Amino acid sequence: MLNEMGQRAKAAARILSRVSSEQKNRLLTDLADLLWVERSFILGNNQKDVEEAHQEGLSEALIDRLTLNADRLMGVAQDLRAVATLPDPIGEVIEAQQLDNGLRILRQRVPLGVLGVIYESRPNVTIDIAGLALKSGNAVILRGGSETLHSNRALVTCIHRVLEANGLPADAVQFIDSPDRSLVHELLLLSDYIDMIIPRGGARLHEFCREHSRIPVMTGGIGICHLYVDETANLEKSIPVIQNAKVQRPSVCNALDTLLVHEKVAPQLLPKLVQQLTTDGVRFRVHENAFSLLENIQGENIQLAGPGDFDQEWLALVLGVRVVESLEEAIEFIQMHSTGHSDGILTENPEHAQKFLSEVDSAAVYVNASTRFTDGGQLGLGAEVAVSTQRLHARGPMGLKELTTYKWIIQGQYHVRP
Repeated sequence: MLNEMGQRAKAAARILSRVSSEQKNRLLTDLADLLWVERSFILGNNQKDVEEAHQEGLSEALIDRLTLNADRLMGVAQDLRAVATLPDPIGEVIEAQQLDNGLRILRQRVPLGVLGVIYESRPNVTIDIAGLALKSGNAVILRGGSETLHSNRALVTCIHRVLEANGLPADAVQFIDSPDRSLVHELLLLSDYIDMIIPRGGARLHEFCREHSRIPVMTGGIGICHLYVDETANLEKSIPVIQNAKVQRPSVCNALDTLLVHEKVAPQLLPKLVQQLTTDGVRFRVHENAFSLLENIQGENIQLAGPGDFDQEWLALVLGVRVVESLEEAIEFIQMHSTGHSDGILTENPEHAQKFLSEVDSAAVYVNASTRFTDGGQLGLGAEVAVSTQRLHARGPMGLKELTTYKWIIQGQYHVRP
């Protein structure tokens, strides 16, 4: 089955590589319109997934990730429209030069070809990936999680309707419509047809793909994210930033996991912060050097941090807290525990900010901002297929340009090499 899907995807990719920017943009806006027209159909199928998730006893964090509502669906449609307005990277000349011998040399962007994307929980990923893949001229084979099977079937039905209405092959976006996990392993072996594997899920999924794939794997999306509150930080302004990073959507990879606070401001900041975040339902895993500062407000939501707590991506309303003596200690701690996703500093000292930016080697590094901005839509990419924490070939949110490669074009006048 998957071998045939790969063949059809390869054929569709050749067609997509020749589609005009205008046709691709019309395709995305048509899909955005159809998602809203068919919202009852889509949300009804999503509700089936949510009900089954409750019956299976899945965590509230996971259920939040798989839930669609009218507002979230509208946001997905808006992201598609945003992608449609972005410049088409295909055909862009990255650089050009003319050699002394008269040869003209160009590097020009072309699609990667066929993407294999394995993801869990969030059905909006189906549309985000399809939109970015189509705009960048790539075909894609999707394998979503079993917990979102009904939602993904409905969304892919809409995608196929729009592709066919625009005279393009439905095989440009294919969906593995089975929860059979053995198909994931089979997908990873299709090196004759798939050019890149992009896993979006937990550490076990990423590890499995790296171990078993014959295809290059782009890993990322696992975020143990930090904010460090410097001794010069504006504490009044820092609290809303910390609250946003932790509370705004705790089940996503760019949510805050660990707060580091300089010892000079910890007695002033931590009691007030903990009291405020407690009203948002946040629970705290506190290092012993910060625990004594919270004696007057300790409750069931405040616990001493245990082994491994600072190496935990919480994906929930849980926040690790530790006091540090210096910027150097904060940077060292982040280097030890970060997954290289998103880390930031809150400070009024430009030199401290620059040192942090220079020495913290994460895909996204912040000064005086919430880590929640590590998102393709928020960074002007329209959407993203994943957040890469690798160095090759893309890093951070992967938008249109990150789904391209390039080819050399050499133009001569019947040149021969001497």
